[in-house]
Amino acid sequence: MSSSIANPPSPPAVPLTYSVAACSEHSGKYEAHNIMTDRPTDQTSRWSSVSCASQSDLSQWILLRLDALSIVKSITFGKFHKAHPCNMKEFQLYVGMTEDHLTKVLEGSLKNDTLPETFPIEHANTDGVCFPVRFVKIVPLSAHGQNFHTSIWYVSLSGILTEATVEQVRIRYDEYRETTVLRHILKYLRQRRLLTPFQHIIDSSRLQLEHPLVTKLHQALVLQGDWEEAETVLARLSEEGLFESYIQSCHPYAEWIKIDGVNADGDKPSARGGHAMCMDSDNGVIYLFGGWDGEKSLDDFWAYDVAQNRWKVLSTSTSADKNGPGPRSCHKMVFDSKTGYIYLLGRLNEFDLPAQAEGDRVSPTGTSTACSEFHRYHTRGLMVGKWDLLSFDTTTIGGPPLVTDHQMVIDSDAQIIYVFGGRVMDKHSEVVKYSGFYSYNIRLSKWRTIPANATDHGSEANQLIIPPRYGHSMLLDSVNHTLLIFGGQHETKHLSDMYAYDTAKSTTTELFSNFSKSGGPDPFFTQRAVIDPQLGELYVFPGLQRTQGLDPQTMMVEAASNWLYRIDHPRPGKWSKILSHSSQVLGGSTEASPETPSPRYAHQIVYDTKTKTVYLHGGNGGIASDSGTSLERSTADDAARDESSVGTSERRNDRAEGRLDDFWKMVLKRPEPSEIVRRATYVVRQQQFREMCELEPSVKALHFLQNNISGVVNHSDPEEAEVFRSLLTHLLSPSIPPSFPVSTSTAQPSAAIIYDGDDEGSPSIELSRSTTPEGTWTDCLVEDDLEDSKMEETPTEVIRSITAEIMQAVEDPMEKSIRGEEEELSGPKFRQRTEVFEVLLSYIDPQAKQPDGYLPDMMVGHDKGM
Repeated sequence: MSSSIANPPSPPAVPLTYSVAACSEHSGKYEAHNIMTDRPTDQTSRWSSVSCASQSDLSQWILLRLDALSIVKSITFGKFHKAHPCNMKEFQLYVGMTEDHLTKVLEGSLKNDTLPETFPIEHANTDGVCFPVRFVKIVPLSAHGQNFHTSIWYVSLSGILTEATVEQVRIRYDEYRETTVLRHILKYLRQRRLLTPFQHIIDSSRLQLEHPLVTKLHQALVLQGDWEEAETVLARLSEEGLFESYIQSCHPYAEWIKIDGVNADGDKPSARGGHAMCMDSDNGVIYLFGGWDGEKSLDDFWAYDVAQNRWKVLSTSTSADKNGPGPRSCHKMVFDSKTGYIYLLGRLNEFDLPAQAEGDRVSPTGTSTACSEFHRYHTRGLMVGKWDLLSFDTTTIGGPPLVTDHQMVIDSDAQIIYVFGGRVMDKHSEVVKYSGFYSYNIRLSKWRTIPANATDHGSEANQLIIPPRYGHSMLLDSVNHTLLIFGGQHETKHLSDMYAYDTAKSTTTELFSNFSKSGGPDPFFTQRAVIDPQLGELYVFPGLQRTQGLDPQTMMVEAASNWLYRIDHPRPGKWSKILSHSSQVLGGSTEASPETPSPRYAHQIVYDTKTKTVYLHGGNGGIASDSGTSLERSTADDAARDESSVGTSERRNDRAEGRLDDFWKMVLKRPEPSEIVRRATYVVRQQQFREMCELEPSVKALHFLQNNISGVVNHSDPEEAEVFRSLLTHLLSPSIPPSFPVSTSTAQPSAAIIYDGDDEGSPSIELSRSTTPEGTWTDCLVEDDLEDSKMEETPTEVIRSITAEIMQAVEDPMEKSIRGEEEELSGPKFRQRTEVFEVLLSYIDPQAKQPDGYLPDMMVGHDKGM
């Protein structure tokens, strides 16, 4: 099982001193020691490579030696006082405790400007165990100017230097490495049928390799061939919840259901876009306010009761309520689960738009000044149903200006609201202005501006800035205390970057500069996203997409895939598409695809963390096309009301656009634990059938295939059905190898050479293990055709190399005590059963099983690093 080694509390980072241990050849007088001093105006204060770097040439490098063992957390590159063609662009960074064992921890790119850039460095491995560092190696990959030598002007390092802390980390890391190595050795010994040393190591070290049920599964399946017991263990593994990690890793598909709930009068929210929604998950209530219906801004306020499937009008016009908000769209609401308050900020209404031609002007429906009102609504308590006007204009008390298409989230535990981005609504300006990053302390009723260049490196400036934007997404990962900000639009560019802001440390990390190149979605504008912090997943629903080859202002509303993002804090996570129908998961259903929401933008979604359900309402379906195809064009100007891209054509095309009033819920479907048990049982019974074909009459094996195996096959899955049909071949040729996939962790060397001192035609030699009560090894070599008496006179042969097949062919003395008097297990059969066992391990949680990886790969020609 994985190590439970914990890391000590982290002291603040401090500058780390170093010396240059070695470097590749430098050019002229530009020696490596120059990077230790920051002199940005000195043309000679740099290291410069002797040749031009390239992606395939890693011969240019600098090796730094820290003055003391440290935990390195960041590296800062200083620059020349003006742009320079020799400035290093792309680079790699390696760290380690010795100079001959370094691991890559960073691959980055520097801008060709004058600003220093700081990069966070991974200082914990994939299991979350911190590691100390003594050596840091910088490998330039390219310069900003073509055919120029690469220059590094200044390097500083930051991290933890406290001796006691670093020593604790070193001890824990050494313990982790010893444990990991021993677990890999145990796995290898069992794979090679060396059960006696395997058990001896476990007894002497008291190390637990895996969950006891996994050990029972190996014993029943591999050593005993007790198929019934193996299936019983599989059921118990499911009961213990040991399939949960696998289930969550399975590719989900979306099951959409249209909701037709109304209120007592048969009414429901009208068609609209650019409205706001939030949800009280504890009580199962969704709140909806405002929006744009194609002609005017709305100020009706609704609540939907999930359990009763019923809408309720809280107010037909909040502008008539005391302290209530006026009509608006493109605003944001958040729900505070601790207090039951709803907070509302931002707006777009007719008066906020820039001046237009007189014939296009719409009479104002809101206030006559661009004030940023901040409202609060009571959903419980003595003031239930009442509004508070917390601020007439947040700008006057340190908060954001009047914004639209911003993002707002709430940390209910900390009682902090975060607001980022959006377009500043200034009717007197023709230039797009962007709002910044703010937090609101609910307890103190105080706004604060969050610096764009927040850093975790003490006094050193981190120039990582989240670019301003609007129409983006921002979600709170409450487990890791992190805000995830991604997508949106800046000027005319749709963004596909992603940033993580640590609310506890006030630090910013760039997760992706372009997630489209890392398996993620294409850039979208006004995409919608929700988060499940417990599952560590984001669900992203696309909005408008700019199509290549068309006018820059032209965007498409098209049937794009929804996406899932798995958080891997603090590293970048993984993107995957959410399949739209179960047939894409099962692979062969002929049923018609169920109804799903049509493509749209300016819609709203909320997420019920209790029931793991997404709710979607309304939006803009785009301009109706004459051909009726699934691609419906809209322009940036056409989106003005729903997503604040302002222009007169918005009103000109309103009649052509289709606002929607449909209401949907979506649940992501993954396999149930019973489905995993079925799949695992299918794998076990395949092996049972193969062995029956060798030992039992064909009629009995055929009966087992038709009754016992067929019943656990998903015949609608082409892959499973094909494997089932292929099993028939074993009745005729039972020596066919297993048809199930074998993981790379069980891949074996293809051949081995046995040196026995004889000619090439010498008889094969079999390795034997002692059957003495002690179960000790012997160096005797037994030839099949020799008598015992002859063997005593034969000199001991020396084996210089060996194959896995030879090792697995020899029965270990411990097997007899486990298997009893049953027939000896042949080498090929042991190997087949081991492969089946390792297929079954793919369903089991990583913490409960032997480590992944293949030990020979780690030992021969592979530097696994940390």
